[in-house]
Amino acid sequence: MSQPTKGSSFTRDGDSRDQSHRTSDHRARHTESFGHHHAHTHPSGAFDDHGHANLGRPFDGLVHTYIPDMDEDKIYMDYNATTPLEPEVIQAITKALHEAWGNPSSSYTAGVKAKAAIAQARENVARLVGGKPEDIIFTSGGTEANNLVFHSALEAYRESCRTAEQGGDSHHHRDNSRTSSAWPRPHLIISNVEHDSVRLTAEHLLKDAQADVTLVAVSKVTGRVEVEDVLTAVRPNTCLISIMMANNETGVMMPIRELCQRIRSVSGQRHHRILLHTDAAQAIGKVGVDARDLGVDYLTIVGHKFYAPRIGALYVNGPGSTTPLHPMMFGGGQERNFRPGTENTPMIAGLGKAAELVISNLPEYESHMLDTRKYLEERLQAVFGKERIHFNSHFPDSESLPNTCNVSILGPRLQGRKVLSSCRRLLASVGAACHTHRGDRPSHILLSCGIPEEVAANALRLSVGRGTSRADVDVVVEDLRNAVETLESLN
Repeated sequence: MSQPTKGSSFTRDGDSRDQSHRTSDHRARHTESFGHHHAHTHPSGAFDDHGHANLGRPFDGLVHTYIPDMDEDKIYMDYNATTPLEPEVIQAITKALHEAWGNPSSSYTAGVKAKAAIAQARENVARLVGGKPEDIIFTSGGTEANNLVFHSALEAYRESCRTAEQGGDSHHHRDNSRTSSAWPRPHLIISNVEHDSVRLTAEHLLKDAQADVTLVAVSKVTGRVEVEDVLTAVRPNTCLISIMMANNETGVMMPIRELCQRIRSVSGQRHHRILLHTDAAQAIGKVGVDARDLGVDYLTIVGHKFYAPRIGALYVNGPGSTTPLHPMMFGGGQERNFRPGTENTPMIAGLGKAAELVISNLPEYESHMLDTRKYLEERLQAVFGKERIHFNSHFPDSESLPNTCNVSILGPRLQGRKVLSSCRRLLASVGAACHTHRGDRPSHILLSCGIPEEVAANALRLSVGRGTSRADVDVVVEDLRNAVETLESLN
């Protein structure tokens, strides 16, 4: 596939939402963990002889952690793929399963408790991203949230076309039965390093003749989308710009705040409002995220990236009033009819607890991850030599996530997958978990950022977590050294 250039038309290549197929390393709760990381010890008799929960006993409010088949010898450094649940999150989920099992729409005690748990979670998630409780819509995950944004943007564009025609304002650009004969199809702008749940959604809309799509290439110097390139791509029929907040492979932060400020000045002079969306999956829990300060209309929240369960939410700035939101499904009216379906109370409660932990501890989390990542980079250069280490996550003048180290150990037989398969203790990846079907091909994300193909082929994405210690780093670097020596001794 040829790489898109600045403002290119859409091209295909992708897979499903980023999920880890690797075992989460619960060693993260070790001696260097922060105080709230430690699970409570379960009382005698809480589990049967096979380690299964004894559900006949009443819930006592304690976390009874049972991790089957956990290999304590492994060290997990794939936290950008997924994270384990915090003990407090497990406790919140377990409590909801026991006590808030009722239908939240029911008036009896269990239903009232479920409704209260959801309300508290909504308040916590809103505070997490600087919004109001009414701005939060719970979804099954990031993929659904992103699809809901694209669906809503197109519906809003069609409505504005109909309203403009009824008012006698018509611009006969193109005949399009899906919109209106007086208006061209809606136009979408995304970057060429977006997550597949954004990129493939845009591709489908283009293929189905529902929208035109422009891919804006990231700079090969900074690794980020440049605001001027996005502005150049804007057309009279542009209705949505969707740019991720931080890239999942390089960790590079995108200039969302500046982009929103510049687009607002353009959008106010148009017939059709340009809606702004950022997928903040990789940013939340690692850096501060304030949707109102950023200026976005929509912001995607993904629980399993910040020690919450696999559930998500969508921040919408005034859903249905200030910002359009159109349901993709129809049903019982839950989530104010924007996302019907009986609420998954335990998972929502877990998301709310994880949000609360981030609100209380983010400076500590961020500082620890940054210190650990810097130490990891120092050790890699010390062991392999600076001339053999290329950091694919280092770009001049670009901010990046505190936990993400994308690195290539240079050498002809040191492709990333080979190195990882030769490691005895390290659990990591060569890129987004949703791209594992691509085999030994270099990451298109790295190639898009200007990383040479032979360097990108050797890439390892090492993403540390809240509990990753310097001792873990020492073990991982030694594991990598042994793996490299083994591969270089072959042939």
